[in-house]
Amino acid sequence: MKKFSNILSFPFGLFMLNAGLNKFLNYMPMPDDMSDAMKAFMEALLSVGWLVPLIAVVEIVAGLMILFPKTRLAGALAMLPISVGILLTNTITDTSGLAIGIVVFVLNIGILFCHKDQLCPLMGCQLKTKS
Repeated sequence: MKKFSNILSFPFGLFMLNAGLNKFLNYMPMPDDMSDAMKAFMEALLSVGWLVPLIAVVEIVAGLMILFPKTRLAGALAMLPISVGILLTNTITDTSGLAIGIVVFVLNIGILFCHKDQLCPLMGCQLKTKS
C-alpha cells in the first residue's frame, strides 16, 4: 500500500500545488469557452474576496503536505472538502471539466484509502485482522 500511496501522491500533490499557485500568480488563463453557469459561479466565488485566496492557500499547503509521507494523511484530509467541491461543481454547474473533477476526487480517496489503518481509530471503526 505504501508504494501505491507514493504513486498516487506525487501527481496529486503537484496538481494541487500548481492549482493553488495559479490562483495567486495567474499563469494559466481561464478558458474562453466556459458556460454561462460556470462564469456566474466563478464571478460569485470572486465576489467573496477572501474565499479564493483561502482555497488557494489550502491547495498549496495540502499539496505540499501530500508530497511528504509523514504529512500525507493530513494533507489528503485537508484536500477532501476541496476535491468534493471540484467534483460537485463539475457535475452540477458545467460538465466540461468532469474528468478532472473525477480524477482529483479519486486520487484523494485513493490516498485516504491507503491510510485506512490510521483513519479507522479517528472514525471509531475497527479493521479486520487476519488470524
